[in-house]
Amino acid sequence: MISYASTFGILALGLVLNFIITRIRFNRRYKLPNVVPGWPVIGNSLDMPFPPGMWLVEQAQKYGEIFTVNLGTKRIVFLNSSRVVEDLMEKRAAIYSSRPDRPMLSDIMSGGYRIVMMGYTDKWRAQRKIMLNILNTTQAEAKFVPFQELEAKQLVYEVLQNPQEFHRAGQRFSNSMILSVIFGRRAVPDDELLQFILGYNPVLGEVQMDPQKSPADNFSTLANLPKPLQWWRLFGERFYQDHIKAFNKEYTNFLDEYRRGMVKPCYAVDLLESSKENKMTDEEILYTFTSLIEAGSDTTRVSILQIMAAAACYPAWVKTAQAALEEVYGSDPHSLPSLHDRRKLPYISAVVKEVLRWRPFLQMGVPHTLIQDDEYDGYKFPKGTEFTWNAYAITLSEKEYSNPFTFEPQHFLNDDLNKPTKGH
Repeated sequence: MISYASTFGILALGLVLNFIITRIRFNRRYKLPNVVPGWPVIGNSLDMPFPPGMWLVEQAQKYGEIFTVNLGTKRIVFLNSSRVVEDLMEKRAAIYSSRPDRPMLSDIMSGGYRIVMMGYTDKWRAQRKIMLNILNTTQAEAKFVPFQELEAKQLVYEVLQNPQEFHRAGQRFSNSMILSVIFGRRAVPDDELLQFILGYNPVLGEVQMDPQKSPADNFSTLANLPKPLQWWRLFGERFYQDHIKAFNKEYTNFLDEYRRGMVKPCYAVDLLESSKENKMTDEEILYTFTSLIEAGSDTTRVSILQIMAAAACYPAWVKTAQAALEEVYGSDPHSLPSLHDRRKLPYISAVVKEVLRWRPFLQMGVPHTLIQDDEYDGYKFPKGTEFTWNAYAITLSEKEYSNPFTFEPQHFLNDDLNKPTKGH
């Protein structure tokens, strides 16, 4: 009679043999870029810090233009030069544009509605189409640019009146601008909705990087466990419900104003009309607001703080920028820059691009997923491999920019000035 110990030993041996055979078959069929050494089973899950920027720079310096990181069962290929990013993420976008499966971050915490985490599906294409139709260039110039110019004047005033509170002025500017675009209202001091957003944005980043908070995102088979055994699920479900509650409150207030004819032209008005034709659910509507507000609030706030930091650290460029403005507007303090004059102000455009290069908001890009096997530069990638650009490694590389750690708008006073793919 076979003992339990013998049975366990046979099962363990079978698992080991299956792992070895699977690995041999994989290595015969595919070839990945340099793999960063990690721990058994969990890979680099405990090695990558949050935020990961400088750690990823070190890996790029050590392993070259492309390297591979294993986070549990997730395989992420990092692209560390503009050349490989353009070759794969742009020229082959048709097969590199999907998103990875994230049971915790996307399904539980976002209900499957957060567009930045959606796969390349019909649902994603439908939401993207609606957003683009409403936020196209013509609409933006007619409806949304006035909001931006109003808030910019308010920002200048607040910094002049209370310079020691420059960080609060930048926060109010970015928050108020995106709320004006989305809901047609300006932000008030300590705005409830924006305080909520600023509170949970870091949480999304931490959950994305911390395997202890989202184990199913690193080991997807854990998502098949019975729900009572998914100890991480309770946090995710509460996060989702709090999110729905906060945005539903804002949307309800908007609808009250809308019915009374009290709202200004804005994204929510246009979406309300289009949702009748597209039959969007309440959750889909709320998450279109979420996606745009998340994209337009914290990102802008951080960039404003970075440009102020650059002015303090490298004051020489500020004088050049001031001279460029005075050349167009003179020294009259009542004549303020306008987006319509952008072509007359190449140096100012270069300053904006340099801010986004010098300190990218995202230290690594949001991962994309390959939807079919592919080959590149002698490597063979299997379907399902995740790819992302190593933002810090690219923007802080001497191969990409001279004096990369120094704030120099001259980096973009060339053909890159008008290239959308350069400077962010």
